[in-house]
Amino acid sequence: MPTDRPRNFNDAMPVGGFSGMFTVTAMPTELKVSYWIWLIGGLLGLLGGVIGLFGSFVLLAVIPPLGFVVLLLVLVALALAAAQIILTIKMKEGREWARFALTIVAGISLLLAILNAAAAEGRGGGSWPSFIISLAAVVLMWLPNSQAWFVSLRGRI
Repeated sequence: MPTDRPRNFNDAMPVGGFSGMFTVTAMPTELKVSYWIWLIGGLLGLLGGVIGLFGSFVLLAVIPPLGFVVLLLVLVALALAAAQIILTIKMKEGREWARFALTIVAGISLLLAILNAAAAEGRGGGSWPSFIISLAAVVLMWLPNSQAWFVSLRGRI
């Protein structure tokens, strides 16, 4: 377990706010690619969540019980996308706990892909592309150059 885990809520928030989200420090190339994959995925998740909000509002007007369920699911998806963005930024700051958490996010993505494929029953459904992209980002975070970068920051943070 990483020793740099957050001790309070402020430890989990990005240093200097979200303004540094698009500046990449002296990270290895593999980690930069992983960072952009996670960040773009989180931003797309937020965009999809906002679009889903509008859809759930329409469902609330037409079929209130279903609309309420969809609204709750969309709010959870928005929260998870925001958490992914924050974890990504903390990973960029060299926090190993964020790298562990993003690895768990990829594991959840695998579980969702399996469940979605099982629910589709061979009709080509599933979220396998999402999992494969997450897997690539995780592999890049754990390559030797990335690992050495995290080790070099230990104790400075």
